[in-house]
Amino acid sequence: MSASKGRVLLAYSGGLDTSCILVWLREQGYEVITYMANVGQEEDFEAAREKALKIGATKVYIEDLRRIFVEELIYPAIQANAIYENVYLLGTSLARPVIAKRQIEIAEKENCQYISHGCTGKGNDQVRFELAYYALNPGIKVIAPWRIPEFYERFPGRPALLAYAAEKNIPVTQTTDKPWSTDENLFHCSYEAGVLEDPNVTPPKNMWKLTVDPEDAPNTPERITITFKHGIPVQVKNNSDGITVSDPLDLFIYLNTIARRNGIGRIDIVENRYIGIKSRGCYETPGGTILRTAHIDLEGLVLDRQVRSLRDQFITPQYSQLLYNGQYFSPERSVLFAALLESQKSVNGEVKLKLYKGNVIVEGRKSDTEKLYDMDESSMDVTGNFSPIDADGFIKTQSIRLKKWGMSV
Repeated sequence: MSASKGRVLLAYSGGLDTSCILVWLREQGYEVITYMANVGQEEDFEAAREKALKIGATKVYIEDLRRIFVEELIYPAIQANAIYENVYLLGTSLARPVIAKRQIEIAEKENCQYISHGCTGKGNDQVRFELAYYALNPGIKVIAPWRIPEFYERFPGRPALLAYAAEKNIPVTQTTDKPWSTDENLFHCSYEAGVLEDPNVTPPKNMWKLTVDPEDAPNTPERITITFKHGIPVQVKNNSDGITVSDPLDLFIYLNTIARRNGIGRIDIVENRYIGIKSRGCYETPGGTILRTAHIDLEGLVLDRQVRSLRDQFITPQYSQLLYNGQYFSPERSVLFAALLESQKSVNGEVKLKLYKGNVIVEGRKSDTEKLYDMDESSMDVTGNFSPIDADGFIKTQSIRLKKWGMSV
């Protein structure tokens, strides 16, 4: 096959879309190298490698990015209490910067003039990937087949892709029993499209891949303690069986394991995509749900009131928005991240949690280093260092403008 048009590095999943794109790119005269990022999805990577080579890839890269994903994206998101529209924990968004950065590095190493992906022309991921590509390598050229009329008019739907796969001898696995689209990584699994496009259709029970149905979860609660340092989890202890985990990657994998068996982390929402279209999505974020609950609770004990207010009103929503919108590699992210790290210096301590049938219940917290909480000062039974009479002047001062307003209405 002539490579006169140049060399392309394709973000490859091994599924129907990217397999057809690989062959189509070769038809157009490109040499194609494929790249798969292991960000924790359950995948037969070696089978995908063999498939890519069989259908025409000249080289296949498979990169294990799980540790980088956890340490550089997931844990800072926990520090920020990142969330989109007060519900979505940004699982898909978080993985994109890690994947895109390594894709650019490989493209530069292989002297690729082009980079490609299989993102739909209606979704957020095309924005996230391409903004990352251009920030990291302003001169790179992107081939987005689902925005090229010649491609999407030829393949208006799944039947056309399947017919093309049969014609070109592309091995595919048809899953008519699961009519929805998924995206999985270490942080979450998402479900959309197909039967889920009707927002009033209840998700089939067999759709959920990661978590046990909360109704079927164990009848005995599981209790754990999470230790944080500067807002980052550094240890998980299972108080039920004594297991202790501290390695950053192992810790997150373990939290996923215990959350999954207790049915934790399911949501079903309609969200506003960045490009302006509403979308119904279902998500499972097991370990992330536990960590966010614990982190928020600990901050109540150890974070200064004004610092927490500033972080909640500015850093959290802005950081969450830029993650969702694909602006991770941006100057504003650098500014926000510096402020985020400063806000987390005092977030040190332990949180006790009960995991039970889809619920994460806080049962206590403590910190041996941060002293903002004073039991005597807060007590209703002990005077401590606070004299109740001091509140009299405080109330009078605060009431001045309210009295004047009350007299004028």
